[in-house]
Amino acid sequence: MARVVGARYPMNQTVNSLWRCALVLCVLYSATAGIVYLYYTTTQIESEAFSGLRLAIVILLAPLLLKYLVQLVVSPFYSLIEKSRENRFKNSANPSHSPLVSVLIPAWNEEVGIIKTIRSVLASRYANFEIIVINDGSTDSTHEQISGFISEYQNNWAEFDCDAEIKYLRLPNGGKANAMNQGLKLAQGEFVVTIDADSVMHKQAINNLIKRFRDPTVAAVAGNVVIGNRHKPIELMQQLEYLYGFFFKRADSVFKSVYIIGGAAAAYRTEVLRELGGFDSEIITEDIEMSTRILSAGYKTRYAADAVVYTEGPADWKGLCDQRLRWKFGRLLTFIKHKNLFFSGKKQHNPYLTCLLLPAALYAELALLFEGLLLTVFFAYTIYFNDYLPLLLVISFLALVVTTQIALDVSARSHANLLLLAPVAWLVFYVIDIIEFQALYRSLKRFIKREELQWQRWVRVGLINQTINQTVAPAEIISETD
Repeated sequence: MARVVGARYPMNQTVNSLWRCALVLCVLYSATAGIVYLYYTTTQIESEAFSGLRLAIVILLAPLLLKYLVQLVVSPFYSLIEKSRENRFKNSANPSHSPLVSVLIPAWNEEVGIIKTIRSVLASRYANFEIIVINDGSTDSTHEQISGFISEYQNNWAEFDCDAEIKYLRLPNGGKANAMNQGLKLAQGEFVVTIDADSVMHKQAINNLIKRFRDPTVAAVAGNVVIGNRHKPIELMQQLEYLYGFFFKRADSVFKSVYIIGGAAAAYRTEVLRELGGFDSEIITEDIEMSTRILSAGYKTRYAADAVVYTEGPADWKGLCDQRLRWKFGRLLTFIKHKNLFFSGKKQHNPYLTCLLLPAALYAELALLFEGLLLTVFFAYTIYFNDYLPLLLVISFLALVVTTQIALDVSARSHANLLLLAPVAWLVFYVIDIIEFQALYRSLKRFIKREELQWQRWVRVGLINQTINQTVAPAEIISETD
């Protein structure tokens, strides 16, 4: 296989990042230790007056608590159920048959990472695929990079040990959904796989995505997206957030109701995409809208925890805030468009999706608006009455959940660094909630002003341009001769 070589992450930046991470960890651990200390050294002041307040908070959070309870109970059975499904449909398809897969890579100003993304797809162990790169009006050197690489690839087939065809579309800027739809027109594969141009794909990712389609009811499959850049505190926070969020897709997959299938790692039946009219160019999160539309049409969706794609998360706070604005705004638009799914009694719709997952997701946005007030009241009560037990239980529970998620993940070794964050995860999630709140606030302002949102990007360093531990990006992802 062709070796991918990139510049090392500068040593002084690595050292500075380590110091920042160490400082942040010290602060978080000090706060957590302070709570433990206060619990053991102070005497709780009994007050009947606030017992009603505690009950009211529990009632307000009940829908969310119910959702997490169901997901926590069901998620550990994911692997067992996946194995059962695999055995059930194993004989329904010829194991030697590999249907053609079209891999779509949309790109807008992706000069930093586009080539490493293409290389990672070419290194796939899947036997039969084509690549379609769609340049959506890039103004940087994306076009030159892609054209030069394709020329190199066509002149050196043997070096790449791959005979997959690469198709290249250069379009005027029209948005990601339009780029995807144009790529879909060229796709000849029975299945379409999408990957973002800031990501690298595990060699077995396509295999592990496509095998879920042996179940004829499944129309889309979500891959396991993992944060690959892990030098800064903001990047480690996203690594924890992705691990936490994708773990619960296991429960959604048990019910074949994964409604968020991100474009960084997604697979679809081509005929279903075309039947439903392609991606919606009016919704900025065209991937979430499509997976929700697929469920609305009565098809099923799954999650492939073993289909790993490493992506580059925003490395600065502005980039992260803008990314979450896009996600939040697009998801709210999706909820409005598919409001018929909420509490739907149609036989084709799964009650887990319509009566629990979607209503809880919308309720969480409403609760987020009042979270600051609720937390202020909660901490004021905790400190004034020295009642630190509820907070200590939350800290312990989240630490246990995160530790369990790490242990059950298919790439447990790559997430071992998060064990340090488990005891302070409660504080990390508060920071994430602040990011989510600003995204919700800005989204609601846009709704009121009837403003649209364009395809965004942030400054990228590139995953291969950093010193990535082999447990994070194994040799089979960043390929070399084997």
